[in-house]
Amino acid sequence: MSGPHVRAPVSGSGSRTRAAAVRVWTSRAILPVSLALWLLSLRSVPIERMRDLGLLQVLPPLFWVAAALLTLGFCLALTDRRTHSAWLTGYVLALIALLHATPTLLYPTLRYSWAWKHLAVIDAMIRHGGEVPNADKFSVYNDWPGFFQLHALFLQTTGLDSSVGYAAWTPPFANALLLAPLLLLYRSVTRDRRLVWGAVWIFYSCSWVGQDYFAPQSFAFLLFLTIIALLFRQLRAPAATAASTAAAKPSADAKSSATSKSSGASEAAADALLPGPDPQRRAGWPPGLLAAVVVIVGAIVVSHPLTPLMLISALAMLSLPRRTRRLAVPVLIAAVVLTAAWDMTVARSYISVNITNLIDSLTEPDKNVSSGLAALGNAAPGQILLSWVDRGLSAAVAVLALAGLLVRRWTRRTGLPLLAAAPLPLLAVNAYGGEMLFRAYLFALPAAAFLVAALLLPPGDRRHVPRTLAVYPLFLAMIGALVFGYYGKEALNQYTLKEVAAARYVIEHAPSGSTFVTLTEDVPDLDLDYEKHHRVQLAYQEKDELQQLVHDPLEGVEGYVYGATDESPAYIVLSRAQDMNLYVTGALPADLPERLESALSGAPGFTKVYDNGDAIVYRYVTPPPD
Repeated sequence: MSGPHVRAPVSGSGSRTRAAAVRVWTSRAILPVSLALWLLSLRSVPIERMRDLGLLQVLPPLFWVAAALLTLGFCLALTDRRTHSAWLTGYVLALIALLHATPTLLYPTLRYSWAWKHLAVIDAMIRHGGEVPNADKFSVYNDWPGFFQLHALFLQTTGLDSSVGYAAWTPPFANALLLAPLLLLYRSVTRDRRLVWGAVWIFYSCSWVGQDYFAPQSFAFLLFLTIIALLFRQLRAPAATAASTAAAKPSADAKSSATSKSSGASEAAADALLPGPDPQRRAGWPPGLLAAVVVIVGAIVVSHPLTPLMLISALAMLSLPRRTRRLAVPVLIAAVVLTAAWDMTVARSYISVNITNLIDSLTEPDKNVSSGLAALGNAAPGQILLSWVDRGLSAAVAVLALAGLLVRRWTRRTGLPLLAAAPLPLLAVNAYGGEMLFRAYLFALPAAAFLVAALLLPPGDRRHVPRTLAVYPLFLAMIGALVFGYYGKEALNQYTLKEVAAARYVIEHAPSGSTFVTLTEDVPDLDLDYEKHHRVQLAYQEKDELQQLVHDPLEGVEGYVYGATDESPAYIVLSRAQDMNLYVTGALPADLPERLESALSGAPGFTKVYDNGDAIVYRYVTPPPD
């Protein structure tokens, strides 16, 4: 009697299992280790030594070791399909913390001048119960008040005095919130976890534009991406239907060539990853969900002037294919109607004043496209390098996304290529203050990141382990390029407590109707009570006036303050961040602050009233005639 048949073990299966187990446990160990190394690296960072490379030149080697180790651990976690989503979520959140929480942990107060301006707007709206009178250049915020009124309501409800405490944490918090719609979007296109999480990682590794601070743009972008993700979630996937139908039919591939078999199998493997249609789901929007989406559209329309246009362009693109039309068109109509109604009523004052500039920009698409490319002639040497790295990363994302579209043909049926191309019409229509190129990149990035991931981490790849590990150097390069753009101007984006104290001194002592004169906008909190004062930023005046300022600093300033009285004096504020702005950007000669201070000292009518080492304040009252 023969014994039971025992199947011989497959050669190498045991070693592969052990290798997989080693990768899993190594990836789990790397996550806490890399986080600990990152936090340790921030113990003593000499931020006062930042120059034209910003944080790049002061962060210790341990920070970069932590970033490299974190990326390696993520790649290892990605190689095993059994890795729980919690670990992948942990890695992505750790990347967000490392990139976006580092400045918050290092700086003593809120970074970036525009974030301070937005705090001033909220404060003014609370004091006036809504629209702020005599707002001058800040009147645009009266026309799109949604973001500010939301925070005003939050402050009034909670009893907090200001948003400054939590505004500093906006970058990591805003990026963490983006994770939910990103996952919803990508999971609506594919079931392949490697592709989904790879696309998420690429998005965060290439999002260098920096529109994640305390601002309406970060709020509106989150809502924009939420709408797009919900729309894709409602879509059917005809590619999956085609794959299922093909599998049910008698195979005709037996008659084709071996090459055709291989190609067809590859495409079928990719298509099979796309979710099939739910027979219980209707082709259109459920009424309740559509109503919620329209409310989100309304929140975008009342909060930001550009994002509704980006949304309309994206929905118009998604309305072109027949299979997406029934979902995209209702939201498109709502977006167009709400945007037009808002612009013709609440925002009419701003639109009517700027309509001429908008019409002129329609005839100059070449200038609109190139407006975001800085003239680098007078910039600091490090800034020239930073600019080229930023451009290189953006170009690399565009090239890789296009390659993914061409090589992975199944991606053409996902709708993501249309979403990636949606910002291009607006890029040619308006310069948006020189930032349209950067905003177009931001809005195209969620779709472009998926196309790049599809190229690098194709679904159905039997050699997924070596392929995933092979992209590790590229992932490292992406993060390395991102920090150039994201950290490169931190020397002027961060403020000392002494600079804040100088601005507070001016606000507390300046009578209503005073004039504030600064070289640049980089004085934190000086816009507080902006409706009571007039502010002049010399670096942004007309060319002739700038030439006069450079030639004779005293005469250049006197033209803006002459006529000041004891009841309405002028204050000239010089500070460390302004000096750094001129050095880094080259907007004006770097020696101008020193020359101006020398000219003001002892000049008739100018009195030094404050000096704490990081900021100097002069008070000016026009002297009586001789």
